Amino acid sequence: MSRLFPDVFRNPAIRACMIAIFTFGMAGAMTAPYRSIIGIRELGLSDGLYSFLSFVSAAVNVVISILLGNLADRLGEYRSTMIGACLFGIVGYGMVYASPTAAVFVISGLLPLPIYGALNSLLFANARAAMHGMSRSEMVTANSGVRAMISLSWVLIPGITGLLLSGASSMLPAYLFAAISCLLCQGIILFALPKRAATEMAAVHHLTYLGALRQVVSPRISAHICGVALITSTLHLNDALLPLIVTGAAHGRLSDVGILVGIVALLEVVFIIIWSRIARKTGQMTALAAGTIIYAVFLSLLGLASEPWHLYALTVLAGIGAAAIISFPITYLQDLIADRPGLGSALISVNIFASAGIGALVFAAGTYVTGYSGTAILSAVTGLSGIALLGFLQRHHAH
Repeated sequence: MSRLFPDVFRNPAIRACMIAIFTFGMAGAMTAPYRSIIGIRELGLSDGLYSFLSFVSAAVNVVISILLGNLADRLGEYRSTMIGACLFGIVGYGMVYASPTAAVFVISGLLPLPIYGALNSLLFANARAAMHGMSRSEMVTANSGVRAMISLSWVLIPGITGLLLSGASSMLPAYLFAAISCLLCQGIILFALPKRAATEMAAVHHLTYLGALRQVVSPRISAHICGVALITSTLHLNDALLPLIVTGAAHGRLSDVGILVGIVALLEVVFIIIWSRIARKTGQMTALAAGTIIYAVFLSLLGLASEPWHLYALTVLAGIGAAAIISFPITYLQDLIADRPGLGSALISVNIFASAGIGALVFAAGTYVTGYSGTAILSAVTGLSGIALLGFLQRHHAH
């Protein structure tokens, strides 16, 4: 068994981060599949208002992640900011369940939930701080393990939530379940996460909050973020395209979408661990390039799918490619500001926001010019251009 589980997972701080991030993922996996149904159908938001809320919520999350990451670096410890973020999650999900009105849904989506979302990068920052003194390959393995726990929550939780709510007239109890998972996460942070002496990791020179934002948007860092965002936007594009192609060109049923997503998420968990071993031999950049190319092939073939079995056959390629795209960029982004784990990990949120934006633009342009199938091929090109940009930056940096 010890060969299957690398030594880095014996570190109590990394183990606690893995369990905490699983419960963090649970809250999202319980609510995200039903958020639009609750917001639009049950509470009566318009499509336009719902999409505007999603955009503003993501923007608030980015700013909060940078500010909290910088604050944690200044304090030299992550517990207090994580405990605070968790409280916002309990309140944010709890208030929607307790008082289900359109106004409460909007308020919850604009402030408490984006603040809770910053917990994602704080948990990665805490894990990064616990990796102090580890080798490069051990860091990649540890980050891959922590990231795999989010995929695992998405494998297990949406189906269980769906079963629990299958006969219910409303999907609102999903928000109650999410508030309980935030409470569980809070318990893990309070009782299972080892306390660290603040002096061990306080950033040497403090950045002001504006200074932290300036560092994030500096040309050196934003160019790398742009490359990574082009690659990770392919995941957002697949999320949008898969249900449309399944129920359209491939003549499948809506139930196929859930099954396909579950299969791919399960494959991701397996291949995240395999990729981290490959990266030890080939280097992180080569492994990311290979994963991106595999995912681009998957997207191109997705555009050509005309039968449900085509999509099931493609899950293997999707799982292998997606596993590389969701695990390697974490360490890559943290390395851009290696001396500040909080701020470096906040780049994960910046990347999620940028890649969602690129995905939305490519989807809009692709569907305007061609159909969904053409957009899938355009998505493949987007991912390949991202890896080409990172390769160029790496060569430029080496000279």
